Amino acid sequence: MNNQIDKIRTTRKFLLKLIDGLTAAQLNTIPKGFNNNIIWNIGHLVVSVQGICYVRAGLQPTLDNQYIQKYRTETKPESAASEEEIDFLKTQLLSSLDQLEADLEKNIFSNYTPWATRYGVEMKNIDDALAFIPYHEGMHTGYIMAMKRVI
Repeated sequence: MNNQIDKIRTTRKFLLKLIDGLTAAQLNTIPKGFNNNIIWNIGHLVVSVQGICYVRAGLQPTLDNQYIQKYRTETKPESAASEEEIDFLKTQLLSSLDQLEADLEKNIFSNYTPWATRYGVEMKNIDDALAFIPYHEGMHTGYIMAMKRVI
């Protein structure tokens, strides 16, 4: 097992417990002072790994493009996520990591294109990407925790 993936998986299991019992309406609520909602943040975490890992390595994302377009950086909720979509995103929180871990074992990320995040973090390879993801996940976990307190 990959230690970095295990760290991300632990955070995502925490998130699933954190949002357990929230209704679709609560997950879709955009609290005052925010420009997105809890389920958007969940979807964004799933989608971000696709871009950070797969797309930057010149690979096809493992997630359908409709989700990538809806939850990528610089988007916001345009409509409420359905119960079906919510369930799918919750499932993807962990299953997408299983896929990433399997793909890492296959060493398919060898053509990684270096880039810098908007925070100035340089990513030269998949190892840099995996080191960055927990920071990104932690930031969005904080947003989700704050939103949960006010919905």
